[in-house]
Amino acid sequence: MPRTTASKTKKLESMNLTELRARYREVVGEETRSPNKKYLIRRIEESLAAKKRRSPSRRATAAAPSAPPAPAAPAATPAAGTQPAPKRGRFAGMSLEELQAKYREVVGRPTGSSDISYLKWKIREAEAGRVPVGPRPERELKVREDGKRVIPLSFEAEALEGLDKTWRDAGIPSRTEFFRRAVHRELTAMGATEAAAHFATKAEG
Repeated sequence: MPRTTASKTKKLESMNLTELRARYREVVGEETRSPNKKYLIRRIEESLAAKKRRSPSRRATAAAPSAPPAPAAPAATPAAGTQPAPKRGRFAGMSLEELQAKYREVVGRPTGSSDISYLKWKIREAEAGRVPVGPRPERELKVREDGKRVIPLSFEAEALEGLDKTWRDAGIPSRTEFFRRAVHRELTAMGATEAAAHFATKAEG
C-alpha cells in the first residue's frame, strides 16, 4: 500500500463514528446511519480513489509535453454563417445548482454534495446503470408469528461482548430483557410515561 494511502487510512481509523459519518457525507455526498466503521472507511476510500482517477488536473499532468509549446497562431475568424465550436463536455457550462438538479433528476434523490467532480461522476454512473437510483428504501421490519416485530440493531463485536457480559453479571435473564428495562428507564426519565408503560411489565421484574 502506498505511504500516502496508508496515512489516509490511519487517519480515518482514528475518527469516531460521528466524524466518519460526517466525512462520508462530505466525500460520498449522501447521508448514512451505518454503524460499521470498516464499511464507512472503505466507501470513503473508494470514492476518493474514483475522484482521483477522474481528476482533470491528473490527466492534464500526464499528457503535458516536456518542451514548451510553440506560440499560438492568431485565431482564425469564423467563416460567415458558421457557429463557434461549443465547449467540450456536456457539463462544462453547468453551475453547482444545475448539477445538483441534474443529479436529482437522474439519480432520483436529492444531494447535499458540493463536489462537482463527484456529481458529474454519479450522474454518468446512474445513466449507465452502474449505481442504484431512486429513493433509498426503508428497511422492512420482520414480523413474528405472535405479531411482535423484530428491529435490526448493529453493534461492534467488542462492544456487544462487553454488553452481554455486563447484563449476565447483573443477573438479567436475557439481552431482550436488558433492552426492555433500559428502554423503560429511558422513556420514564424523558417523561414519556405512556410509551414507557409498554415496557413496564418485565422492566421492573
